[in-house]
Amino acid sequence: MRYEGTVYRPPSEARSLIIQITIGCANNTCTFCSMYIDKKFRIRKLEEVIQDLEAARRYYRYVERIFLADGDALVLKTEHLILILDKIKELFPECKRVGIYGTPKDILRKSLDELNLLYEHGLSIVYMGVESGSEAVITATKKGVPRADMVKAGRKLKETKIKLSITLISGLGGKALTKEHGAETGKIIGEISPDYVGVLTLMLDRDTEMRADLDAGRFELLSPLEVLEETEDIIKNIDLKPGAECVFRMNHASNYLSLKGTLPQDKEMLLAKITSAKKNVHLLKDDMFRML
Repeated sequence: MRYEGTVYRPPSEARSLIIQITIGCANNTCTFCSMYIDKKFRIRKLEEVIQDLEAARRYYRYVERIFLADGDALVLKTEHLILILDKIKELFPECKRVGIYGTPKDILRKSLDELNLLYEHGLSIVYMGVESGSEAVITATKKGVPRADMVKAGRKLKETKIKLSITLISGLGGKALTKEHGAETGKIIGEISPDYVGVLTLMLDRDTEMRADLDAGRFELLSPLEVLEETEDIIKNIDLKPGAECVFRMNHASNYLSLKGTLPQDKEMLLAKITSAKKNVHLLKDDMFRML
């Protein structure tokens, strides 16, 4: 198998076989992200991907999950994705789940028929980076897609049987936009009603534009207590559609406090844990133990 540059995957794909079908990220402008700044976006040749799958089959006896990287791998033409998915079925009959990173633009480009076809050929879950429900934060961080399109893309995928996991980042609006970021991020969860929500806490690499803004005094990071208050706002503002259920996870290495539950039934429990942590700050992870 061949990997180019640093390879990233969602926390839940920790034990997955990772196959790069794209290199880098087509957008690559987000002010908080340094994941793909060392790569120029391109789609890998199909024969290279097949060769990597064949090499993995020779090396691994049992593969339960496969994750297709890099940043917006769903950008591939549907027919090419189907060829890859079919090869996975052929080589790894034991594989129970295939996941992929997909941007809102990737999802919106594909018809419902195409998305349903991808599910039929084995695509199980799409991870979409939403980061914030605030239009102001989305614009400031150069996400490259408006809030309305994020909601539209999420709802579109929810019309299929493919599971949707969205990623959000606490603290992304800094001190200036924390109230808006908290409230609107909670609201967007309810508007999309994803199957899974993963909340990270902002950490800035030195190579990011946002880190330069921090160093220049144009951006202020939240304190751990302010992160808790913002997280409280997020959870309070989640109003799922009737009958909807969402697995909520805030247990990433970057988080000060680990939270997990299923909404809506665990909403009060999650809020109670935040209240307890606000009164007992020793429960919070020290900065030296937070990592990406």
